[in-house]
Amino acid sequence: MSDEEIQTLNRPQVARTASRQPLPTPAAAPQPGWLGPVLLVGIVLAALNLRPAITSLGALFEETREGLGMSGTVAGLITSVPALCFAVFGVTAPRLSRRFGPAAVVCAGMAAVAAGLLIRPFASDAAGFLAASALTLAGIALTNVLLPVIVKRWFPDRVGTMTGLYSMALAAGTSLAAAATVPMTQALGGSWRSGLLIWAFLAVAAVLPWLAIAAAARKEKAAAAGAPAARPDTGPSVVRSRTAWALACYFGLQATGAYITMGWLPQIFRDAGVSASTAGILLAVTMVMGVPLAFVIPGLAGRMRNQGPIAVVLGLFGLFGYLGLSFAPAAGAWAWALLLGVSNCAFPLVITMIGLRAKSPAGVVKLSAFAQSTGYLISIPGPLLIGTLYQHTGGWDLPLALMAGLLVPQIALGVLAGRDRTIEDECGMRD
Repeated sequence: MSDEEIQTLNRPQVARTASRQPLPTPAAAPQPGWLGPVLLVGIVLAALNLRPAITSLGALFEETREGLGMSGTVAGLITSVPALCFAVFGVTAPRLSRRFGPAAVVCAGMAAVAAGLLIRPFASDAAGFLAASALTLAGIALTNVLLPVIVKRWFPDRVGTMTGLYSMALAAGTSLAAAATVPMTQALGGSWRSGLLIWAFLAVAAVLPWLAIAAAARKEKAAAAGAPAARPDTGPSVVRSRTAWALACYFGLQATGAYITMGWLPQIFRDAGVSASTAGILLAVTMVMGVPLAFVIPGLAGRMRNQGPIAVVLGLFGLFGYLGLSFAPAAGAWAWALLLGVSNCAFPLVITMIGLRAKSPAGVVKLSAFAQSTGYLISIPGPLLIGTLYQHTGGWDLPLALMAGLLVPQIALGVLAGRDRTIEDECGMRD
C-alpha cells in the first residue's frame, strides 16, 4: 500500500463525484485530524468483539451447562439465541441510527456487549445467564448492522479496504476466542466463570474510542444544524428491491453454512475416526482461513463492478469440501477443512456488497438491517435440521448432501446480488 493510500485511509473521506451521484446528505462540518485514526482503531476493536461472546461460550459450553444446571432444552435454546437476537435487534438499528446517529448507536452497542459479558459470569441460574447473553447479543446485532454504515459514511472511497479490515478483525476475534479460551481458563484456575469474564475486558476497551467518535459526530451534527437536512426517513424501501432480497437470502444461506460448520464439523471428523483434539484443530484451521481472506476478498470485490464471479468461486470451494467429506472425510481432512474455510468467506463478500449496493448511508443502513435481519432468520433452522437428520439417519450422507445442495441457490443468489446496480435505482429513486 502506498504512502498516499495510507494517508487517505487515516482520515475520513468525502465522497468523490462519480457516475453515480450520492443522495443528498446534510452539510458536514470540518473533521478533526484525530478522527480518522481513532475511527480505524474503533472499527477494528468493535469487529474483534463481534464473535468472542459466542465462540468463548462454545469452548466452555459443557462446563457452563453443568455449572448452571441447564437442561438439554435450555442448552439448545442458548445455541439458537445468537441468530435470533441478530435478527430481532438488528431490525431496530435503522430507527436508532436516524434518532441518535450510527456512531452513538455503535458506542451503545459496544457498551451493551461489555455489560453483558461482565454480568453473565456471575449469573446464578440459566435465566440470568440467558438475559445477560441477550444483552450482549443485542449490542452485537446493532454493531453488525451499523459497521457497514460507518464505513460508507466516513470511508466512501475505501469501502472494500475498510470492510476487509473489519472482516479480518472479526475473523481474528472469532478464532482467538475459540482457540484461547480454554488455555486461559486453565491458567486462571479452571473456572468457566473466569474464562468467560476475560473477554469482557476486550469489550470495555472497544467502548473507549467510540465515546470519542460519538462525541465528534454529535458536534458535527450540532454544527450542521442550520444546514438543509435530509428527511429522517431518507432511504429507499428495500423490500421493493430484488437486489435487496438476493442479498438477504445470500446472507442467510452463507450464515447457515457458517453455523453448521462451527456446530457440526468437529463431529463429522470425529465420526470418521479423527481424534477429538485433531477435530478441534481442523475447525480452528477452517476458521483461521477467514483472517487473511477476509481482508483480500473485500478489497478485490470493491474493485470489481460485478462481484458474482467471487460468489461462484467461493461456492465451488464449498461444494468440493462437502464432496470430500462425503467420500474421504478422514483421509483428506486437512484439505476439506481448508476448502470449507475458503467457502465461509462469503461473509466478508456479502458485507462488502451491502456497502456497494446502496448510494448513500441512509440506503446502506436500511439495506444492512434488512439483509442481516432477514438473513439471520433464514439461518436459524439450518443447524437444527442438520442435527435432526444426523440423529434419525445415524450418518452424515444425507446431512452433507443437504449442505452441498444449499450451496447451489447460494451461488445463484450471489450472482444476482453481485450485479452492478443499487437499490435506489431499482426502487425508482432519483438522485
